[in-house]
Amino acid sequence: MSDAGAPRHPFDDLTPDVILDAVDGAGFFTDGRLLALNSFENRVYQVGLEDAEPVVTKFYRPNRWSDAQIREEHGFSRFLRDQELPVVAPLANGDGETLFQHAGFRFAVFPRQGGHAPELDNDNHLRLLGRTLARWHAAGNDRPFQARPVLDIVGDSRAAAEYVGQGVIDPNFAAPYREVTAALLEAMTARLGDAGWPAINVHGDCHTGNILWRDDLPHFVDLDDSLRGPAMQDLWMLLSGDEQENRQQLRVLAEGYETFLPFPWEQRRLIEPLRTRRLLRHSAWLAQRWDDPAFPPAFPWFESPRYWQEHLTDLQQELATLTSNDNG
Repeated sequence: MSDAGAPRHPFDDLTPDVILDAVDGAGFFTDGRLLALNSFENRVYQVGLEDAEPVVTKFYRPNRWSDAQIREEHGFSRFLRDQELPVVAPLANGDGETLFQHAGFRFAVFPRQGGHAPELDNDNHLRLLGRTLARWHAAGNDRPFQARPVLDIVGDSRAAAEYVGQGVIDPNFAAPYREVTAALLEAMTARLGDAGWPAINVHGDCHTGNILWRDDLPHFVDLDDSLRGPAMQDLWMLLSGDEQENRQQLRVLAEGYETFLPFPWEQRRLIEPLRTRRLLRHSAWLAQRWDDPAFPPAFPWFESPRYWQEHLTDLQQELATLTSNDNG
């Protein structure tokens, strides 16, 4: 994964002038102020406007989503907002368009939203998160995605493990990696069983970094990973601490969720497979993005033996949990 002699990355051409010209061309007239925000999958900037509050502009990673998939995400975000759900949806220009193009880049413009992460040890925060997600999931049943992906717990995990195992991982750890991932895939399949899980429109990456708490409400941002999946995909990442704490947090989330929908208790057995999927996909994501010049300085430990040793340890711990007698 060395960057020696690497070709230019498409984001290398996303200069300040290109960014400001793009936003101006979309009908949002800038005042020249520009601030890069923390984002790796896409490029995100706060842009100052003339006689208006600054906006946040997201430039999409080339070749990841189709126009139809991005527009479907935008349409659903705006639909949720219209249902009075606290979702930060993209702004439209005078023609009603939310997806713009400039100099080979696709981008969207969002209102700036301040706030802080929710407190997962605060029952009031958890209860309101559960209530809000239930409203989201109920609304999603009225507008199912057609173009966005469908979450496949085992299939997605297998694809990630195969990618990492084929020349990405440190050779010294390749054999134990293949062994533990094969065992994980088998354990996940056994844990999930033959029962199907109803797929709904979910946020897809519902961790605290994508939730801004403001005015006593959780404001959801960045639906870039939204897809069809089980309700538990939006709930399990709100759990923290040990197993006993997780059980209590689930009970509190359920108190809020059941205001609008029955809580999906039967999906508790999905939590560890979903956690395993996220672990495997994170390493694959880093490897797939390593040609992006933003990644090596941000994740310098990724190529170190220590990283792979710790990753293997995490996977082995997941395997022990998946094969325990407690199936949720």
